[in-house]
Amino acid sequence: MTEVRWLDEHEQRAWRALQFMQLRLSGRLAADVAATSDLSYADYLVLVALSDQPDGRARLFELAEVLGWEKSRLSHQVARMTGRGLVKKERCDGDRRGAFVVVSAPGRRAIEAAAPHHVAMVRRLFIDPLTPGELDAITSAAEKVLAVLDAEAADGHHDGARRQERPRT
Repeated sequence: MTEVRWLDEHEQRAWRALQFMQLRLSGRLAADVAATSDLSYADYLVLVALSDQPDGRARLFELAEVLGWEKSRLSHQVARMTGRGLVKKERCDGDRRGAFVVVSAPGRRAIEAAAPHHVAMVRRLFIDPLTPGELDAITSAAEKVLAVLDAEAADGHHDGARRQERPRT
């Protein structure tokens, strides 16, 4: 077993600041979306991901990758949203077992109504307090970490635990 490389004070401060910022910011934005719209934050995130697609549709596994969610969590979320008319499922002609998740007209209206206030909150809580240089640094750092996560996912490290290699004999 390899020795643990504990975080030094500088690394720990950066890591904890990032964790707590993300937790508190997500919590605040979730509460705000719920208070100012008929959407949950999960609804909002799914609708944003679908709205980013040119035709407003994505396969379930594609949506799970974009959101970083487990397929079962997304399946339950999509089922709730389908029941409320925010999204619909359409058959995938190329794969009989597969389906597309498609933003519905009511879903599009809901995201269009919620987005302006949400963007104003993101601007107030995250964008405005930072300088352009700080935003560039956050963007650069986030893109590097996302590239590592994407590479690990491509290598089959989906479960969050790095597989231990067996010693070669």
